[in-house]
Amino acid sequence: MSDPVAPGTPPVDVAMADGETPQLSKAQLKKQAAKAEKEAKKAAKAAALAAAEAERKAKEDNDPLKDNYGEADLICSKVITDRKWTRVNELTDQLVGESVLVRARVHNVRAQGKGCFMVLRQQSSTVQVCMFVNDTTVSKGMVKFCAGLSKETIIDVEGQVTKPQAPLKDCTQQIEIEARKVYLISKAATPLPFQISDASRSEKDFETNPEAVRVGQDTRLDNRVIDLRTPANSAIFRLQSGVCQLFRNALLAQDFMEIHSPKTLGGTSEGGANVFKFDYFGSPGCLAQSPQLYKQMAICADFERVFEIGPVFRAENSYTHRHLCEFVGLDMEMMIHEHYFEVMDVLDKLFVSIFKGLYGQHKDLLDVVCEQYPAEPFQFLEPSLKLTFEEGIKMLHDAGYTDVDPLDDLSTEIERVLGRLVKEKYHTDFYMLHRYPLAVRPFYTMPAPDNENYSNSFDIFMRGEEIISGAQRVHVPEMLKERAIQCEIDPETIAGYIDSFKYGAVPHGGCGVGLERVVMLFCGLNNIRKTSLFPRDPKRLTP
Repeated sequence: MSDPVAPGTPPVDVAMADGETPQLSKAQLKKQAAKAEKEAKKAAKAAALAAAEAERKAKEDNDPLKDNYGEADLICSKVITDRKWTRVNELTDQLVGESVLVRARVHNVRAQGKGCFMVLRQQSSTVQVCMFVNDTTVSKGMVKFCAGLSKETIIDVEGQVTKPQAPLKDCTQQIEIEARKVYLISKAATPLPFQISDASRSEKDFETNPEAVRVGQDTRLDNRVIDLRTPANSAIFRLQSGVCQLFRNALLAQDFMEIHSPKTLGGTSEGGANVFKFDYFGSPGCLAQSPQLYKQMAICADFERVFEIGPVFRAENSYTHRHLCEFVGLDMEMMIHEHYFEVMDVLDKLFVSIFKGLYGQHKDLLDVVCEQYPAEPFQFLEPSLKLTFEEGIKMLHDAGYTDVDPLDDLSTEIERVLGRLVKEKYHTDFYMLHRYPLAVRPFYTMPAPDNENYSNSFDIFMRGEEIISGAQRVHVPEMLKERAIQCEIDPETIAGYIDSFKYGAVPHGGCGVGLERVVMLFCGLNNIRKTSLFPRDPKRLTP
């Protein structure tokens, strides 16, 4: 006899005779019915979607203007045509009535009844595109297609330039394009990491609307490719390019030649522990802290006047608004006949030329940056102001900062204080401070001839922050060895450098300039990461 079954126990499958149907419980039958109903609804939904897609496809196929819009063929260097694209910043009143072809990003899109408005962006320039359903160029399908374009998508637009009745406050170009054809070139994925409009918001907007969305620095840098599309960022790096060109042209005009030195070294270029070390095929190596040694060697090779634009590496664990572990160095070195003032005079002429060039050639870019990051215009004198270190210390002491050591380097905070005092007294954001204490300068700095506590060196400041460190160099081998030992550098590690002075070396001097710092301070920005394309600091090695 089988064991009794407890009440409520689900029925157990039992072997059935051939041809018999298994018995299902009520719960199993209910579950089976629910599953069938769910599948039926799913199938009905799929059928409805398929029907809607078929209807949409049929309408598209029947749209007599369907060739005026849609996804363009993949651009893979298949053909060359005589089509000419017009840049957005070239769309002015002079082109009213003309037909143009423009390729740009969708900055914003808004459907309105039987029409659609788009704002297209190309770098710092924006233009409005409009279209309305008609019988000859624009269909409902075209309006629907354009209304569905995602922001940052790249499109080609062909249309006629017209003059709007009222000013366009949200566009740089005060004309419109009445679109006749629109083709998708590259679709942007959604959602975006952040909205370009949020990343472009002016600092003034946050004063009037504290609740406005602010895109954080880390979010920007993690998605730098998107961040770099904002008008201000586009302008910043065009200004940076402009500074390099002005730097190069000004020095070439003064008989300098450009050189390119190695960035991998067997010893340190400036001494100290702030170097990135690596294994160089079994030997210790490091990344160059500056091209200093090689600039001097070039002078010893009778190049007389040289400059370089290239990367500089500093393993400084400083996470501040003005420090980077890798930056672009603007370096120069030159022969001098009598005095290190000859170097300072060249730099005076150089930087006045750069400042004038930025204001004269790139004022439109400066205005774009200032629109998002408002700042007081940069002031400078011609010729530039020169003060001795001792005069700077006196200004600080007279202002009540009596604890500043006259033979020590200036802290960042005291540099700002001195910059403020100089601005109040001399009305300039740019000045030179020279004859620094010898103890705070690199081993290759020439000591002052009249006082062993000082040196033939200088720093240059913008808005109270140091941008340049320079000096007359020691060109006597025996003196170089002594200075290296005093600075705790093993002369053997820089023997090749010291030996380059053994066969006759002219007196010379020079300096190094941080490109990112120059642009940051000229524009009055608050963080050097804004002027570094892909910043490298102690916390960031990507992207």
